Amino acid sequence: MRKWLLVFSAGTLLCSNAFAQARKINFEKYTLPNGLKVILHQDRTAPVVAVTVLYHVGSKNEDTARTGFAHFFEHLLFEGSENIKRGEFMKYVNDAGGSLNANTSQDRTFYYELLPSNQLKLGLWLESERMLHAKIEEIGVSTQREVVKEEKRMRIDNQPYASFQTEMLKRAHHDNPYRWAPIGSMEHLNAAQLPEFIDFYKTFYVPNNAVLSIAGDFDVAETKKWINDYFAAIPRGTRPIPRPQFENNLLGKEVRDVVEDNIQLPAVFQAYRAPKQGSDEYYAFNMLSTLLSGGASSRMNKSIVDEKQLAVQALAFPFFNESAGLFITVGIANMGVKPDTLEQAMDVEVNKLKTALVSEREFQKVKNQIQTQFVSSNASMAGIAESLANYEVYFGDADLINTEIARYEKVTRQDLMNVAKKYLNKDNRVVLHYVPKGKAPAAGQP
Repeated sequence: MRKWLLVFSAGTLLCSNAFAQARKINFEKYTLPNGLKVILHQDRTAPVVAVTVLYHVGSKNEDTARTGFAHFFEHLLFEGSENIKRGEFMKYVNDAGGSLNANTSQDRTFYYELLPSNQLKLGLWLESERMLHAKIEEIGVSTQREVVKEEKRMRIDNQPYASFQTEMLKRAHHDNPYRWAPIGSMEHLNAAQLPEFIDFYKTFYVPNNAVLSIAGDFDVAETKKWINDYFAAIPRGTRPIPRPQFENNLLGKEVRDVVEDNIQLPAVFQAYRAPKQGSDEYYAFNMLSTLLSGGASSRMNKSIVDEKQLAVQALAFPFFNESAGLFITVGIANMGVKPDTLEQAMDVEVNKLKTALVSEREFQKVKNQIQTQFVSSNASMAGIAESLANYEVYFGDADLINTEIARYEKVTRQDLMNVAKKYLNKDNRVVLHYVPKGKAPAAGQP
């Protein structure tokens, strides 16, 4: 499951041009007659290959009475197929010396195998089985229901502050399909019947809703032949694929609440409505998050944690999706510090962004950090394959893996101020005060 904390902590590069072009990622892209998009990046420096498939389905595509389906399928589709016995999907990969995993967001579901390059054919076979012959049976559904319940208990119910995502989304995105987290509702999953799971599979797990992205050590001509052998005969999906459309407006008023949790230290979570990923303002927001919390010398860390000692941790991060976004600031209070006091300190740092231009030196530092993060994300074959698939699905342009850094280069100091003024306002945010259980203030008390 996609983690909700994305912290830019890369160090500063000592270079005269922060946006010096990293090595070019060469790739070939084509589409099979059944609609499956294929992206191939050959890199023969090491005998490894990443075989990945991205399906353009996430929690936002779900029925409002059946939330959690996309994440559930992330688990269910390791159950096996007509030609793979239950429990053997992972065994094939492990026996070949590889590894595999999957993750789900609100916009997509991503599967991958990392294999020795001489096992590429195995990865293609496994993914073609997942796409064409997956077994959607009662035994698998029942098994994975329990797996998902245990994951929710471990990662959300029993983790301090982990309910933040669910609590924040239902308030910040109250009027659109991003209002529930990918983990969804256990009650919805329990109520669902087998035909509903089969229907979900036949709707979304089709070649014309997927990207097969391969990166690593392989022969291009041979790989194309294998791809044709394994995937070309899979029928194109004929059902309409739900793509929810909605307006991404400003909130219009501040929403505040108190959440009691099994925690020792109070915390403040703030989420501002923001534009969708890929917009010009999106790149400015990414730079703002780095400015506020990108490393030990960032603004929030220096002021709130080191100097004022109001928090043990303070950070900001963008939570952007295909159709809408949030800009989130977080503070975990120091011992004895009240949430109101911490919130005021956080507001001071946010308001500075609206009243004074970032200095040239600080702006250059942020550029350097963005460059480092950008290069690091494409440092592995799996990272490259995933980036290519993401860019193709979200923007229809896989070459953004080479050109997106230029979009950051266009952002100016004035752009940062303009975005802060437009979005980082009290009437456009949700504020949650997390307090230990039994410590919520009584009605009418501050």
